[in-house]
Amino acid sequence: MATENKNLSEYDKNTIPNAKDFRFGIVVSEWNETITEGLYNGAFDALVDCDVPQQQIIRWNVPGSFELIYGAKKMLQTQNVDAVIVIGCVIQGETKHFDFVCEGVTQGIKDLNVQTDIPVIFCVLTDNNMQQSIDRSGGIHGNKGTEAAIAAIKMAYIRQQASMSHPFHQPLLSSGALQIEDKPRKIENE
Repeated sequence: MATENKNLSEYDKNTIPNAKDFRFGIVVSEWNETITEGLYNGAFDALVDCDVPQQQIIRWNVPGSFELIYGAKKMLQTQNVDAVIVIGCVIQGETKHFDFVCEGVTQGIKDLNVQTDIPVIFCVLTDNNMQQSIDRSGGIHGNKGTEAAIAAIKMAYIRQQASMSHPFHQPLLSSGALQIEDKPRKIENE
């Protein structure tokens, strides 16, 4: 498993872009509420820890994970956010319902990222059992919500920088932070 030897809640604030001026939306599924509340708390706490004012974090609840797509779409259209985090939990059951929901939500969130200019961060656990979800929503593997919040900050920053006239300095720093050049670089084969 990818998270077997990793704590999802660990991050280095020194490598995170300044987030105090960003505005974030979080759309939370009410299905498997114990898990999604844990994920939400991880995301909210990480955003606040990275200097996002609480009043710049908007939360909307939706009934289930499939409804995250519509909730995120409406938030993108109406709330002037820099990124949206969708939080859900789908646990394998005895029927193919799990497969259909996971595939639909994954494709729907991917579509929002392709169709809009605002990043939508996928924080939907798709686990085989409840214990795996507990382990990733504040349990022994940390909190996937925290990881999603850090990704949202980084993607909001990328969006902000891409809209400026300064290109990104390549390569990425080893920490994942980005540097901006003061002058444009000449692109080969121009």
